[in-house]
Amino acid sequence: MPELRKDPIIGRWVIIATERGKRPSDFYSPLLIGQNKGCPFCEGNEDKTPPEVCAFRSPHSQKNQPGWQLRVVPNKFPALRIEGDMEKMGVGMYDKMNGIGAHEVIIETPNHDKRMFELSIDNLARVFEAYKMRLLDLKKDTRFKYILIFKNEGELAGASLSHSHSQLIATPVTPKRVREELVGAQEYFNYKDRCVFCDIIREEQTQKVRVVYENAGFISFCPFASRFPFEIWVLPKKHNPDFENVPVEDMPILADMMKVTLAKLSCALNKPQYNFILHTGPVRWARRGYWSTIDSDFHWHIEIMPRLTKLAGFEWGTGFYHNPTIPEEAAKFLQEIEI
Repeated sequence: MPELRKDPIIGRWVIIATERGKRPSDFYSPLLIGQNKGCPFCEGNEDKTPPEVCAFRSPHSQKNQPGWQLRVVPNKFPALRIEGDMEKMGVGMYDKMNGIGAHEVIIETPNHDKRMFELSIDNLARVFEAYKMRLLDLKKDTRFKYILIFKNEGELAGASLSHSHSQLIATPVTPKRVREELVGAQEYFNYKDRCVFCDIIREEQTQKVRVVYENAGFISFCPFASRFPFEIWVLPKKHNPDFENVPVEDMPILADMMKVTLAKLSCALNKPQYNFILHTGPVRWARRGYWSTIDSDFHWHIEIMPRLTKLAGFEWGTGFYHNPTIPEEAAKFLQEIEI
């Protein structure tokens, strides 16, 4: 059973997951694009993954058999485990609890060689519908306080397999990085009585110097204080704190937004490795008063971070990010790419 241990100085929780250190080396060695022999995420290899949690399938196909367009399966080597109780306890001055959570893999396509931006609008919309379905289901579990969905594209970004997939991890605590964002949004709202993310959207639409792409429902842009070269954020234009509240009819519009944005990034930087992270509102009914203002002050969004530079001693030691590319120049370059 993994453990969660709390840093007593800054309140950060760390997962001590010794079981993941026991993974066989052939699982985490990256498989090259085009070399799909033995890939557990390919169609026909369904027996190489744990049984699927949900899937989009052809009408007459059988569960855990070929005939699917998207599958969601538990991670074979989870960072956190869904079985058991948290059992919070003190160890001298320190705090820890059992590593309770959920860790799932969203296999986005049966095609080993397809990247996310190469999926059709319909297929990509299914990916986001799967995110919504899993958020709605896991938020029913009273042990969980936050559910993070993320994608690691490439070995430098932390991917274990090259077959296009994203992941979901539900945690029994609100992660420190997320908490800082929630507190910042709350403080801005308390001061100005407006959502900071809505204000950012208005500012970017007014200045038009950092916008990458805009459609009927969403906008992507390079943030004013970008941490990384060609960092991009994607936000819905309509205020909404929770991704699971995105209407199904808006999923194709979001799919268009992500397809174009990622395609521009791929063309500009020759298929860069990247991470993207979906920041959505936490589970609010975990206890009375828990993040009670989020409906007004928070706004779900996706952060896309190409892995073009490395964090070094200065960044780790100070928390500063050193970005050698001006966001306005990055956005202009991306804007001008025809997709």
